[in-house]
Amino acid sequence: MITLLIILALLVMTILVYFRIADHYNIIDKPNHRSSHTNITIRGGGIIFYFGLLFFWIFYGFHYPWLLMGASFIAAISFVDDIHPLSPKLRLLVQFLTIGLLLYQCGVWQWYWFIPALVLVAGVINIYNFMDGINGITSCYSLVVLAGLWYVDNAKYGQGIDFVDNHIFYTMALSLIVFCFFNFRKRAKCFAGDVGSVTIAYVLSFLLVNLIVTTGNFAYIIFLAVYGVDAIITIVHRVIRKEKLTEAHRSHTYQIMANELKIPHLVVSTIYALLQILVTVGLFVFAQYQCIYFVVAIVLLVGINLWLRHKYFYLHKAS
Repeated sequence: MITLLIILALLVMTILVYFRIADHYNIIDKPNHRSSHTNITIRGGGIIFYFGLLFFWIFYGFHYPWLLMGASFIAAISFVDDIHPLSPKLRLLVQFLTIGLLLYQCGVWQWYWFIPALVLVAGVINIYNFMDGINGITSCYSLVVLAGLWYVDNAKYGQGIDFVDNHIFYTMALSLIVFCFFNFRKRAKCFAGDVGSVTIAYVLSFLLVNLIVTTGNFAYIIFLAVYGVDAIITIVHRVIRKEKLTEAHRSHTYQIMANELKIPHLVVSTIYALLQILVTVGLFVFAQYQCIYFVVAIVLLVGINLWLRHKYFYLHKAS
């Protein structure tokens, strides 16, 4: 407990120091016509997630060095991209190299597993980046995902599969809570930036891949179902509308809820977190029928997204 309190204090100090640096060097997010916010806000506060992983590594035995190396590279390139946009090809190259380090750490060797895992992790990272658009959504949703993974790992309170050193859950949760304190507000003090969304997605991907490798159960992908369904449907919808996928947009379901339906950001973020809680709990309740449950849950989420789009997307087109 004392160690966690020390880590919490260090995380608070780190983000406060970062605010000073960001103010000095003008690392800010200026709203534009594609934004879901209207105020100039510090960008890159999600760098605290990297320090959550770093403090875990330092305080709990230097575990997972390849994970930390990969996180260092991907966080660095994402942070630079937050300040000065980089070539998409360079970012993609670094992303795939760091995913390779992650999979190496997880012990994924065979090419017939390596390639699908590479695609899965790249998808998770980019989906997380797409979905980071309103106050509180990244921190709240990630806490829910982390809690589900912790429950599976924990022997005393959960399923006790023991697929990872569970101290990583606590340090990453603390980093999310610290960030949430400054972001889960009507007027956020900071945004996660690419460095935040990409780094937390990278760590969660490591945990998820480790769990799947340990259990052989792909149904655990459902821990990211709410984000995944929204992102994939949005991509398909944009392809159908012949929009360039590389262009900025705000046509995700959560963005339509926040921008066109005028639902407060914090309410939308809470809805997404609660919906993922329901989906995750259902996996445990229907443990004997996980495959069937997985299909039913995905179909329901797709149905909800399609209904919202059918009913309200005209508001987005008119905006």
